[in-house]
Amino acid sequence: MPSSRSVVALDPARSVVEQLRERVAAMEHKPAAQPVATLPGLASLVPLHAGATYAVDSASLALALAAGASQAGEWVGFAGCADFGVEAAAELGIELSRTVLVPDPGEHWLEVTAALVDVLRVVVLRPPASVDERTASVLDSRLRTRSAVLVVHGQWPRADARVSVEESVWTGPGSGAGQLQERRARVVVRRGARPPQRAELTWPGVHRVDQPVRGLRTTSGSDDVRVRVG
Repeated sequence: MPSSRSVVALDPARSVVEQLRERVAAMEHKPAAQPVATLPGLASLVPLHAGATYAVDSASLALALAAGASQAGEWVGFAGCADFGVEAAAELGIELSRTVLVPDPGEHWLEVTAALVDVLRVVVLRPPASVDERTASVLDSRLRTRSAVLVVHGQWPRADARVSVEESVWTGPGSGAGQLQERRARVVVRRGARPPQRAELTWPGVHRVDQPVRGLRTTSGSDDVRVRVG
């Protein structure tokens, strides 16, 4: 569900940064764990909550987890995502005019991410190196205070849920050369000691499917998958 902040448009005559800073005060008083808008295809599998961190193993999953909030009118950001796909983001419904991109924050990635968390609803981070518990705790505290969501493309020691692609396939034209049409993937969500939860999704749009995807090869979490023609 969109939050009350979502429906308030920014004043084009005023500084965007100034208006986002004004929203920080309101975010500080939002309770942690409140629902954050999620794409319908993911809502029952991995619903987002303010103050939480979600780890993913592919760029497509990172975009999908940010798309619901963006569609609901929230601002989202991407840090360390040098290969950010503008077309893929737009296809999922991410509103680029409400998206902040810092493709290469360098050695100051932690400070940059914390600054984005201060003013944005969902922040996607691709850390440049492994992250220890102490570093993660800095952002954990910030997320709860600002009622934001962090999506990490990579490993993270304090993730509330870990979402990964187990199997994936693309379908294309009936014969010969042509454009890829649809991706189907089996996604697994792990939360602590709970049993893993699995679902099969299709891209673009990210919808759940009832029929199992058969004959797929196991992937290592990247977006490189086998192509099936026909």
